[in-house]
Amino acid sequence: MPSSSDIEAAVFRRLVAHLQKRTDVQNIDLMGTGGFCRNCFAKWYKEAADEIGVTLDADEARELIYGMPYDDYKAKHQTPASDEQLARMDASIRLNKA
Repeated sequence: MPSSSDIEAAVFRRLVAHLQKRTDVQNIDLMGTGGFCRNCFAKWYKEAADEIGVTLDADEARELIYGMPYDDYKAKHQTPASDEQLARMDASIRLNKA
């Protein structure tokens, strides 16, 4: 019988695959509505690796989440942020600190 950790890992893999597929969804929009983005996932992934003694640098973690090197992803999929997107992100960041 799968453990809750097995299920959580499967859900995480599915979420990462979904975010890799949905390149039309910008990180700034994720930040503005949910308070997290692909970079947050990469940071959390690296922190979790550090906690269990697995050596992983930030670029490696980003590549795992983005499915390609971060600079390649930005060049292919990232668009300039609008003033509205930046304002939503700033408001969301304030909520995360609360």
